[in-house]
Amino acid sequence: MLLNIQIIQLPGNEDIPLPVKMSSGSSGFDLHAAVSESVHIQPGKWKMIPTGIAISMPHGLEAQVRPRSGLAFKHGISVLNSPGTIDADYRGEIGIILLNLGEETFTVERGHRIAQLVFMQVPNVQLQVVEQLDETSRGSGGFGHTGK
Repeated sequence: MLLNIQIIQLPGNEDIPLPVKMSSGSSGFDLHAAVSESVHIQPGKWKMIPTGIAISMPHGLEAQVRPRSGLAFKHGISVLNSPGTIDADYRGEIGIILLNLGEETFTVERGHRIAQLVFMQVPNVQLQVVEQLDETSRGSGGFGHTGK
């Protein structure tokens, strides 16, 4: 099923590549930095990086912003609220909160591929208040309850 997502480049960002899948089997579209000058992210710090684009997608979808594996492996760069959620009714510029978990300052330049955008279907859910939940073998066992 092909879903149409509308995209605009915000004024002054015509030189920034549109999101693109880097291979036919890719799940995510690479997002590019639309910074006006170099941005330096110190170890342990984060910065909001603009992309210069905005999108419109049908209700029932969300766009998830995820880290790029190459940046994570080579530089310790991640997306702070990973995955970041872009709701179907948001029309503003997509911004990426990059987090430097590495040991060296990371520099973001205009046009660099900084994250990826993955589109996911969101089920139509209605919460139902009940007096009691059904029983399971796990019950209320939480974090680490199964051991190592």
